[in-house]
Amino acid sequence: MPDSILQLIDVRRSYRMGGEDVHALDGVSLTVTRGEFMAIMGRSGSGKSTLLNVVGCLDRPTSGTILLDGEDVTRVPKSRLPRIRRAKIGFVFQQFNLIPTLTAYENVMLPLEYGGLPERERRNRVLAALDAVGLSDRTQHRPTELSGGQQQRVAIARALAPDPAIILADEPTGALDTQIAATILALMRRFNQERGQTFIVVTHDPLVAEKTDRVIRLSDGRIESDLPVAEPAR
Repeated sequence: MPDSILQLIDVRRSYRMGGEDVHALDGVSLTVTRGEFMAIMGRSGSGKSTLLNVVGCLDRPTSGTILLDGEDVTRVPKSRLPRIRRAKIGFVFQQFNLIPTLTAYENVMLPLEYGGLPERERRNRVLAALDAVGLSDRTQHRPTELSGGQQQRVAIARALAPDPAIILADEPTGALDTQIAATILALMRRFNQERGQTFIVVTHDPLVAEKTDRVIRLSDGRIESDLPVAEPAR
């Protein structure tokens, strides 16, 4: 059986809104194999963001089980969740989420500050990550001095530097033009293939989805379809 990095078993997440129960996730079960490059699609309100939040340990499901790299993250104390996020999960967001007053180097260093690594190793990881995304000559530039594509590459370097098992990308190309978006996707695919890291990409864009290996479509908090991409576009 393939080695799974993530398993969701009958995961539900409900909210009370306007006097009614909203079932953002309604019995989601899926298994993600280590090293997969997959997309999650669905209309607004389908449950994509909620799914990403519970998988990323930013929120807890109302019920169900989530096994992340062999650990049941729905049962651990809340105080341990930040440590699990730092050790196992990298995040890439549509709006980059860089701190504007910090340089590219300092932004990438942030997730390493609390990991207990020696200073030299932290520095080496940051420089290696920035070099990997082609920004070794932009280490001292602040976000306002970088293009949108460069800012997203800094965000990817920030996600890669801790060497997480899984990277969650929420509309990572949504704020970019088509050409730059293709470059960002190619970069993520390269890291997926060279490092064996698992990528889960939430997207509205079918052109993004067709470059992945598997597409899960959500509708009303449920998995509507779960299909392999016949021949991922390169």
